[in-house]
Amino acid sequence: MPEIVIPERFNSFMGFDFGTQRIGIAIGQRITASANPLAPIKARDGVPDWDLLQRIVTEWQPDAFIVGLPLNMDGSDSEMSRRAAKFAKRLEGRFHRPAYTHDERLTSYEAKGIVIAEGGNRNFGENSVDGIAAQLILESWMTAHPREQGESR
Repeated sequence: MPEIVIPERFNSFMGFDFGTQRIGIAIGQRITASANPLAPIKARDGVPDWDLLQRIVTEWQPDAFIVGLPLNMDGSDSEMSRRAAKFAKRLEGRFHRPAYTHDERLTSYEAKGIVIAEGGNRNFGENSVDGIAAQLILESWMTAHPREQGESR
């Protein structure tokens, strides 16, 4: 697999935890490699409200998108990883920004643990973990693709 080169001018990223009923979203910035969850959006069989997503993208103005790729535990593709990759391509086409994918194995499990540790109940429909999962995906991607020493805006 070729090495991904991230343009140095890219500072702001929007991360997604793709799902068929909800899509988690987070916004992050590369300088500190930190992200914050946003409210998830509803999806109908994996299709978001594109108008709502347009408003979110317009508000936050990310330089690129990061979409979690739910691979099987052995690293092979799954039906959901193929759908998430298709979602990434649609983001690129609609918003004219690059979309990168990132292995997200176990992020939803980790996000559920965070919610429970913070005193949330186990009703994850009510206590959504989608934004937290998107945050974890985005932070993991930024850690894997750090700014180079000496890079400037």
